Amino acid sequence: MRKVLLPTIIFVATALLVLRLFYLQVIDDTLKLKSDNNAIKIKYEYPERGYIYDRNGKLLVANQPSYDIMVIPKDVKDIDTMEFCQLLNITKEDFLKKIAKAKVYSPRLPSLFLAQLNKKEYAAFQEVQRNFSGFYIQKRSLRDYQVSVGANIFGFITQVNESIIEKNKYYKSGDLIGKQGVEESYEEILRGIKGVKYIQRDKYNREIGSYKEGRFDTIAEQGKDINLTIDAVLQQYGEELMVNKRGGIVAIEPKTGEILALVTAPSYDPSILVGRQRSKNYTMLYHDSIAKPLYDRGLLAQYPPGSPFKILTGLVALQEGAIDLNTSVVCNHGFSFAPGRFMRCHCHGGVVQLHRGIYESCNTFFSTSYMRTLDKFGNASVGVDVWSKHLKTFGLGEFMGYDLPTGRRGNIPNSKTYKKIYPGWRWSSKTIVSNAIGQGEVLMTPIQLANMMATVANRGYYYTPHIIKKIKGEVIDKKFRTKHVTTINKEHFETMVSGLFDVYNFGTASGLRVEGIDICGKTGTAENFTIIDGKRVQLKDHSIFVAFAPKDNPKIAIAILVENGGYGATIAGPIASLMLEKYIRGKITRKDLETRILARDLRPEYNRFIKNPVNDTLINVTKTNTLLKPAAKDSSAANKSAASQG
Repeated sequence: MRKVLLPTIIFVATALLVLRLFYLQVIDDTLKLKSDNNAIKIKYEYPERGYIYDRNGKLLVANQPSYDIMVIPKDVKDIDTMEFCQLLNITKEDFLKKIAKAKVYSPRLPSLFLAQLNKKEYAAFQEVQRNFSGFYIQKRSLRDYQVSVGANIFGFITQVNESIIEKNKYYKSGDLIGKQGVEESYEEILRGIKGVKYIQRDKYNREIGSYKEGRFDTIAEQGKDINLTIDAVLQQYGEELMVNKRGGIVAIEPKTGEILALVTAPSYDPSILVGRQRSKNYTMLYHDSIAKPLYDRGLLAQYPPGSPFKILTGLVALQEGAIDLNTSVVCNHGFSFAPGRFMRCHCHGGVVQLHRGIYESCNTFFSTSYMRTLDKFGNASVGVDVWSKHLKTFGLGEFMGYDLPTGRRGNIPNSKTYKKIYPGWRWSSKTIVSNAIGQGEVLMTPIQLANMMATVANRGYYYTPHIIKKIKGEVIDKKFRTKHVTTINKEHFETMVSGLFDVYNFGTASGLRVEGIDICGKTGTAENFTIIDGKRVQLKDHSIFVAFAPKDNPKIAIAILVENGGYGATIAGPIASLMLEKYIRGKITRKDLETRILARDLRPEYNRFIKNPVNDTLINVTKTNTLLKPAAKDSSAANKSAASQG
């Protein structure tokens, strides 16, 4: 048996090898096609990218024709270089550099020589193209934006680099690819499939027809259209309200997790990243270290959430039995929690219970509730881990899993956090009590704040926030249709909603009511400081507001953060009321709030304190990027409006 085994293996292996060679050389022509590159010219047909619509079917992004000049270096022979350069308005030095770069990529394959000719340049070159062997026109499509908003949502398209070409064989030199936003997230759906034609050439390099009668040719397939969850009208209104401000607005439909608006400020018109000036304009935006228009503050900026976090502090305390509806705390406008340490409070003082604690935003009540929650377990380390686990069921402290390519985790600390911060020291609930009011080590992004409010609006569950509503011919990802339930009982949410409703009735947002709409909300003011030369420098606080409406059967949950905006009810609160009414009614009745917010200009506040990353000094800055959206009209009266605490 052993004597037969080895010869059998050799015979079978030889037979398989011979059959494979026969198949490749006689039956399958694809390798022959590749070996015939000298006699075959490959032409690509580029499909249009899929169109992008909003949730209501409004066209947001279409396409426009673009013409690129491609070059096959080995075919460039006997041309008038000076005439060529004059025709395309380039120098001979540029010509030689581009040819050299194309040769590095491949002497035999097409490379991009000059991108995105306008119609006049295209027409001029087309007339004399026959005089320049080795060069030809490749038609592509560029984006044609139907709106001037949503740049951070759409992203942009740009040419692939060598790294992308090496990683993904679909792309060739000169191809376009989506970057940032939905263009990147849904690139494979939007790009379509390239068509390929193989052209036979004779020994004089003349085209003589299709190779193998077009047997290997393929037809281009247009990219699939998509509908976003965004409401274009709400998005535009949000961007208008945020002119001359910095921050983010995120609005979510609670019942579905669909993102209704995703505003970052400052922003820019997406059309400036189209055409021959794209690279120049992108470079200018990228290097604007002051306004950072490419930085999506709604998804990336991590802030201390401030008072809105008291919602979670109260829910966890209720769930763990640390407090109940009748728990009373005496507030003397301040709370001493350790010798020499004091937390201020701006509520009206006296005996405070949960309901009043919510609508008056009592620091004392929620700090006490937090310490009782941790101390209930007899060990702060165990208590903070229980607290942390509850919060993570709200999607906090982790990447949320939405369908945009950028984001941050935020931070929800646990016992490991404090063992690193306080090694060898016995810390207690008093040590970390700042967490109770959304300070301390707690960090959240605006989209996490909005999702928190969507969860409260739903009384304990949420769907992963997402930007895609419909893909033509496909079903959206199952994870966006999966319900996530928190560890907090539903009855505790009802208690919290009642308090949030009274924030608008006679609490910190009583001046922001919209007649006929039952709004539940929470003001917030997050401490804002920087460290310069080892010293803590206090800056103007961030203005925060979270809300949902209507109270019953809610249709929208929202979070607004305005950097250096001051109290929550001063700027973020009015924006919330306006956005909610705009979405629910389609019109604005609080014209007083609208006039004030549109006129409010915070640029002087931003220019007053800018941190120089080179030497950690504070500098004044007056630079304004001309590519950013135009400023709203100034109004000294609006800027002098009285601030209310929140």
